[in-house]
Amino acid sequence: MYNNDLKFSLWCDFVERSFLEGEFSDLIAKNIINAATSNPSIFKAAFLGSPAYAQDKARLHGKSPKEIYETLAISDIQLAAQKLMPLYEKGDDGFISIEVDPFLCDDTEGTIEEGKRLFKAIGYPNVMIKVPATKAGFGAMEVLLSEGINVNATLIFSDIQTKNCLNAFKKANSILKQKSVSQLPQAVISIFVSRFDRKLDESLKKIDFTPARVGIMNALKLYGIICNAGLENVRALFASTGTKGDTLSEDYYIKELLCKNAINTAPLATINAFIKNPEIAPEIVWQEDVIDNFFASLLANGIEINTVCDELMDEGLRAFKEAFSEIMEALK
Repeated sequence: MYNNDLKFSLWCDFVERSFLEGEFSDLIAKNIINAATSNPSIFKAAFLGSPAYAQDKARLHGKSPKEIYETLAISDIQLAAQKLMPLYEKGDDGFISIEVDPFLCDDTEGTIEEGKRLFKAIGYPNVMIKVPATKAGFGAMEVLLSEGINVNATLIFSDIQTKNCLNAFKKANSILKQKSVSQLPQAVISIFVSRFDRKLDESLKKIDFTPARVGIMNALKLYGIICNAGLENVRALFASTGTKGDTLSEDYYIKELLCKNAINTAPLATINAFIKNPEIAPEIVWQEDVIDNFFASLLANGIEINTVCDELMDEGLRAFKEAFSEIMEALK
């Protein structure tokens, strides 16, 4: 736990072999991070850009691209899980996430099958299976969690997605309690933040609207919904919290979302910027009236947030599919 007073966790949104074998352990030992996440874009950068995988790729020559991808990914996730196990065993998160094939986003049964297969192949209890928050994904989340598999619901932009995730997890919890499970598997709802501001800030500048606030306010709105649901094994996770350009401090989306019982998964550069300043800002408090007024003002200026959420979801799925396709092509 990065901050015990707030019950605020900091997770590392980065996985790469040489990093896992070196700096990763230091970040854990210094109590800076207590979990990690991955996604197809992260694996694309690692597998296609790092020399650490050259031997494994040569050894796997002749296998199908997806077999090679999964072998490399599973190996990295196992290494991360092993290093994070002491945290998991003492109840301080210790999770590592791996995402199902993004092309399964509209296939409930396919997502369930792959999620179970990956969880079993990795063989560590502190693995979270990442599932995109699509209509098919909600059903898969429910089944996976109900069978004792930790779930990371990803690509969350809207209140509708958030409520559907909560409904899936609530149903799963009911099934688990009927089974008298002693320890509930954990779930996180990954709220994407910075993509709102990258999409809208140029337009907002033209109407003299404060930039870099839509992502924060939307994240706080969804955080409130998650907290009010009161599911003991479900937390808000703020994702997409790196910044681009030099108009914002690198750790802006961490400091602006220091919420109680929440998680921030950030790129390595963002984490390093954050820990340079040891002062922790005051807890960010969810204020429903302030949030409602903010989005009413946005709407009055012609920006309907649910439309933006739908566009960002489409763009997010497309980006993960493109990254996955590029990996498959490169590994042929």
